[in-house]
Amino acid sequence: MLILLLLAAAYTVSMTFVDESKNFTVEKEIAYPVEKVFPQFSNLQNFTRWNTFFSDNPDLSIQYFSPYEGKGSSLSYKDRKDNDRFGDFFLRYENPLQTIRYQLFEGGKNTPYLIDVKFKPENNKTRVIWFIHTPKQPLLKRSLNLLTEDYLADNIGKSMKNLYLLLGNKVDKEEQRQNLKFDSLMVENQDSQLLLGINVTTKNAKDALFKNIVMSHNKVKNYVTMDLGKRDDEYGEPVLITDADNFKDKEVSYFYGIPLSKREGVSDNSFSFRTLNGSKNYVLYYRGNYAGRIKSIQQLLLKAKRDTMRTGDLQQTFLEEPDTENQTVMKLSLPVFK
Repeated sequence: MLILLLLAAAYTVSMTFVDESKNFTVEKEIAYPVEKVFPQFSNLQNFTRWNTFFSDNPDLSIQYFSPYEGKGSSLSYKDRKDNDRFGDFFLRYENPLQTIRYQLFEGGKNTPYLIDVKFKPENNKTRVIWFIHTPKQPLLKRSLNLLTEDYLADNIGKSMKNLYLLLGNKVDKEEQRQNLKFDSLMVENQDSQLLLGINVTTKNAKDALFKNIVMSHNKVKNYVTMDLGKRDDEYGEPVLITDADNFKDKEVSYFYGIPLSKREGVSDNSFSFRTLNGSKNYVLYYRGNYAGRIKSIQQLLLKAKRDTMRTGDLQQTFLEEPDTENQTVMKLSLPVFK
C-alpha cells in the first residue's frame, strides 16, 4: 500500500509538469489544386468519407444536420458497439479556399478540440496546414496529452493519403472526359481490372440489344451501390465484354461488369467476378447512336488484320451511363497480340 501511495504521489507530482492542453501543427501537401481539395473539407459528408477518425470504424453511425456544407454544418456520431464513443462535430467558420475551423466534442465533454485548417495553393498542388488545440485535461489525465500529438498526426497522415486516392478517382475521370479524341484510332496499354457483373444472352434485333444492356446496367449498378454500398468514386465505368464480330449474329452473349478495387462477398449467384488482364489495345472513342458503333468496331478489326495481330474479346466501356440509344459515349478497346 505504501509503495502504491508513493507511486500515485509521484505520478500526481509529475502531471503538474504536463500541459493541461496541447497545441501542435501538422503540415501536409497534396498533389491537387485547392479548388478540388477545399470541397472535401467544407462538405462534412465528403469529409467523413476519407478522414480516418470517421471512416476507419465500420460500426460508427453518423447523422448529418443541414446545412450540409459550409459554416453552420454539423454532425453527430455514435459507435453502435461502444456506448462510450459518441460526440458532435461542427464547422464553425469558413473562408472559401483559404481557411476552415472545426470543433469536435467527444462524449459528454463540454470542452472541444479546436481544429483550424489553412489551405495554401502552390501551382497545381495544395499545402494543407492543420492547427490542433486539445481540450483541457484534469490533473490525473494529463498523461493523455503525451500521446495525443503522435496519435492525431498519424491519423491526419493516413487521412490525407485517403483523400489523395479519392481525388485521384474523381479528377482522373474529369480529365479523361476533357481529353477525349473521338474517331481517332490509338494504341493503349491497359492495366488489369477486376469486374463484378453478370453474363447475359439476348436477341440482336432492332432496339432489343440496347434495351437489354440498360437493364443489365441498372441491375449491376444497383447491386454495387445498394447491396455493396459503393460510392461513385469507389468503382469505375461499366464495361461490356463480347466477341468483336458478334454484331452480325441473331443472338449476342456478353458479360456486363463494373470495376472494383478488390473481391468482396457476393450473396447473389447471378453475379460473378471476372478479371481483365493487362493488354495492348487498339482503341477508338465513339459518340452517337449505339448501332453506329459497328463501323468503329470494323475499323479496329481491319487495323488488327493489316497488322497481322490476333485479337481478344471486344471491351465496350460506357463513359456515360447507357440510357438513351442515340446518345451513347463509349471507349471501344480491342486487345491485340502476336
